[in-house]
Amino acid sequence: MAPRRPARATLAALMITGALAAPAAAADATSFDAGQTKEIETIVRNYLVSHPEVLVEAINALEAKRTAEASASQKKAISENSAAIFATPEGTALGNPSGDVTVVEFFDYNCGYCKHALSDMDALLKDDPKLRFVLKEIPVLGPQSIEASRVSLAFRQLKPEAYAEFHRKLLASRGVADEKRALAVAAEFGVDGEALEAAMASPQIEADIARDKQVAEALGVNGTPSYVIKDEVLPGAVGLDNLKTAIANVRSCGSASC
Repeated sequence: MAPRRPARATLAALMITGALAAPAAAADATSFDAGQTKEIETIVRNYLVSHPEVLVEAINALEAKRTAEASASQKKAISENSAAIFATPEGTALGNPSGDVTVVEFFDYNCGYCKHALSDMDALLKDDPKLRFVLKEIPVLGPQSIEASRVSLAFRQLKPEAYAEFHRKLLASRGVADEKRALAVAAEFGVDGEALEAAMASPQIEADIARDKQVAEALGVNGTPSYVIKDEVLPGAVGLDNLKTAIANVRSCGSASC
């Protein structure tokens, strides 16, 4: 009886396994003589030419596997860093401090996409009284961003009740956000300049920046804005509708993706 032809999915799996194990196969090449090897290569080639969709199936399966692995790794990183991700100094979380869902945004004051996403944050907070919104400063766009964050975090220490409005004003300002610009914004809120500069010199400021940078790296966040909602990282300016969907999913099924 002639051997049964393997199913497409099985053949695809064999092809991938064979490709990954190529060095080992080469070392064990004595298992087949030259004629057998040529015949196998011809069979595989002819099958792929006749059924190219098998390659698409294999690529899709591999991509799905990688996506699932990345998602599992991301969820693990969020779980391991949960306290550092979702916590923030008392009084500086925006929205409802006891909200049932927390959105964490990693941002940079010189990020153009962050500036556009400011309206998304405000819309969420306006329409959702049960939402808690946490801001994490990761100044990734150079020295001027670091300067702005130092002022911002010092301002947050001195006047946490006004931090949200300070954040909005500095992020929405035109031009480069640097120390000079951030100090000017802080002055509009009546913060004493000497007290602010003393707070900026505190080791706690550098520790805060370093901690949030470390958390971002652990999550694979390398650009701004990026969001963490429950168990998922949403990279980039994903837009208001996607943020709302993720929030609704958390309330519906306990995960950002149901």
